[in-house]
Amino acid sequence: MAKKNKQYDDPQIRLISQNRKASHRFHVLDELECGLVLVGSEVKSLREGRVSIEEAYARLKDGELWLLNCDIPEYPDANRFNHQPKRPRKLLLHRHQIRQFAQQALEKGLTLVPLKMYFRGGKAKVLLGLCRGKQRHDKREAMKRAEIEREIRRQMLRRTRR
Repeated sequence: MAKKNKQYDDPQIRLISQNRKASHRFHVLDELECGLVLVGSEVKSLREGRVSIEEAYARLKDGELWLLNCDIPEYPDANRFNHQPKRPRKLLLHRHQIRQFAQQALEKGLTLVPLKMYFRGGKAKVLLGLCRGKQRHDKREAMKRAEIEREIRRQMLRRTRR
C-alpha cells in the first residue's frame, strides 16, 4: 500500500516539479513554504510544467531570500516580453522566517535547497529545505538500506501470493 501524502490529498495543490536528487544528496533538517515573485511568461511556463530545480539553491542577500540557478525556460508565445530563464527570483517570506531560517543556514554551514515547486490556490510556491550535505559513506549506507527494504518487500509479496 502506498504512503498517503497530505500535500497530494489537497485539491488546491498542483505539483509542478520535485527535486528527487535532494534526498540523495542532502539530509533535510527542516522545511518551509515560500512564495515566488514571477513575471507573466514565467507563470505560463510553470503551468506547462517546464522548470528545472535540480541545481537551484536559495541565498540571503540584503535581508531578502533569493532563488538562484532555477531554470524556467522561455514561454514561446510571449515573444519580446519573455523573461531570462536563469534569472534570480525573490522568495516571499516574513522577516522573522527569513531571520530564523536563513540565519541557521549561514551559521551552521547549511544549504537552502528547493524540494518542490507547486501551485497552491493559483499561486506558485516553493518548498525550501534546510539541508546538510551527505558524505559519500552516508549515500552508500542509504542506498544499501533502500536495497534491503526493496528485497524485504519482494519476499513479502512472494509469500502472500502463494
